[in-house]
Amino acid sequence: MEAAGEVTLLNRGRRGIALTEAGEMLAHHARTILHQMAQMRGDIGQYAKGLRASVRVFANTAAITEFLPESLAPWMAANPQIDVDLKERGSSEIARSVSAGFAEIGILSSAVDTGDLIMRPFAIDRLVTVVSREHRLTGNRAVRFADLLGDQFIGMAGGALQDHIEDRASRLGSKMKMRVRLRNFQGICRMAGSGAGIGIIPESAARRCQRSTQIKLVRLLDEWATRRLSLCVRDENDLTAPAKTLYDHLSQRVPQHPALDPS
Repeated sequence: MEAAGEVTLLNRGRRGIALTEAGEMLAHHARTILHQMAQMRGDIGQYAKGLRASVRVFANTAAITEFLPESLAPWMAANPQIDVDLKERGSSEIARSVSAGFAEIGILSSAVDTGDLIMRPFAIDRLVTVVSREHRLTGNRAVRFADLLGDQFIGMAGGALQDHIEDRASRLGSKMKMRVRLRNFQGICRMAGSGAGIGIIPESAARRCQRSTQIKLVRLLDEWATRRLSLCVRDENDLTAPAKTLYDHLSQRVPQHPALDPS
């Protein structure tokens, strides 16, 4: 393409390659074409018997684990010909991806820079500390994150939420002491309830796990620990027909303010 157009699209160097301004422009038009093709498939899909459509959604950890399953299930049951390509990403990456057209719908923390994206409220997510019933914090109703950094933690094995929490520790000039990393909130609560360490997870997950584990919940006082999750799209009018129906469905979810008593 460079030879045909007599233009340089890539800067090539010893450290790798990078797009030139012309390359960025080409990539922009390519994404636009791909988006238009997806929109065309979505628009005609409702008329074509047996043709499947797909909606790409990027969401953060809390949205995927705590809020989306309940909201998404009835919509998918009512739309058997539409699949959802769901990816877990950090909120900042979600904003960039939706802006660039890599995802049609994003679900992210409203605290990040979302530029010109269209936003709708989706849920309220509060992080809490889970500890054993014998832990020194059991009698506390709330605590600041900085006061926990001397403890040993049970964390998630990767994921946007764990990255977010560890980034907050780095901003305080500290590093979380991880005893073990697990793949689900239930495992974290079981370990914390046994006194192996403490965990930080969404309150909804902690309350669910509280029924079957020996944990106590301690609210985090830090402002960043209460996150308002929002739906985001680049342009509501440019959504494919399947994406528009999903977007409207998810927008009907009424955010619930978490209870003030974390005990």
